[in-house]
Amino acid sequence: MIKIYRLLVTAVLLLSLSNCSSGDDGGSNNNNNNNNNNIYPTNLNVTIEIEGQDGDNPNGDGSGVFRCIATATNAVNYGFVVNNGSEVQSPSGSYTHTLYAAGDNQVSVIVKAYSSTNNFTESVRNFTVFVDDSGNTNGCPDLAGIVWCDEFNGSGGIDENKWSYQTGGGGWGNEEAQIYSNNTNYVKQEGGFLKIQARKVGSSYYSGRIQTKGKYEFQYGRVDIRAKLPTAQGTWPALWMLGANYDSVGWPECGEIDIMEQFENKNSVTSTLHWKKQDGTRGDYGQDVTNSTFDQFHIYSMEWDSQQVRTYLDGQQFYAIDIADIGPYYPFNKPFFFIFNLAMGGTNGGTIDPNFTADSMEVDYIRVFE
Repeated sequence: MIKIYRLLVTAVLLLSLSNCSSGDDGGSNNNNNNNNNNIYPTNLNVTIEIEGQDGDNPNGDGSGVFRCIATATNAVNYGFVVNNGSEVQSPSGSYTHTLYAAGDNQVSVIVKAYSSTNNFTESVRNFTVFVDDSGNTNGCPDLAGIVWCDEFNGSGGIDENKWSYQTGGGGWGNEEAQIYSNNTNYVKQEGGFLKIQARKVGSSYYSGRIQTKGKYEFQYGRVDIRAKLPTAQGTWPALWMLGANYDSVGWPECGEIDIMEQFENKNSVTSTLHWKKQDGTRGDYGQDVTNSTFDQFHIYSMEWDSQQVRTYLDGQQFYAIDIADIGPYYPFNKPFFFIFNLAMGGTNGGTIDPNFTADSMEVDYIRVFE
């Protein structure tokens, strides 16, 4: 009887092992049932390419850039998880990631190949990527999930690898009084901060406006901006975004996300979304939050996914909009770019103090997270 029992146990174990499979190249899958309709990708192959890697630079050229290229039989989509961050999906099987923490970064990437039945096979790759921040004072801090930032640790003008100036006058569509300039009297990095200053020169007002269009655009994630605002009446500071297709479709069809604007009331800030509705009219939705210390540093945050946009003041949510309910033509499912500016007067800045001479908005950092 003992021999028969042992034979039965052995047979059960062999049967169990025959029902388990693993992806090629060290992979495994999520097979946890016997549904014959499930499809599991096989032959998962993952290639890691580190930018500038050669015999002299086995961990790359210091740019922090690496690419993951995955292929698998019966795969229709691929997912990539870097260092336990959020999963990023790519139907093509190609994913590029940039690291910002200086030195040798230990990287672990989980690569998943998904089938048409959403079953997956996964594989893990561990490697080292070198980041050289010598001469680059705008490196990002070592924070989980960070994908882009500007710490404004330079001096003089802005980092033109990340930003470009917008210049000129003409009211900018809102009857504003300022003329935007790229002069460091109005836009500069100093002491670890971006300083956008509005000044009255004679009878004219000058200020600064910068954008990341064509240099950095993103879709979905979290943004943290630490800033303090001017106090003078008539100033109109804004930290905001426009759809990257602005040049081709115009506004408001491109969409606008105002993370923070401050109008006439210096004890209040506002978050607003603007878009073009299906009937051709403009859609707007905004909410305010009150505080008496906006002339001190606060963190203005936005979380954006396919369902909602939410904004926060120092971690406390005060705004939310269900973007999926706006309609089939809503513009908030595509990349946007950043704009920082300090306007004067106009439709929302209000009456400018007749004794105004100068005031500024200061930004400590902007950080974007997956």
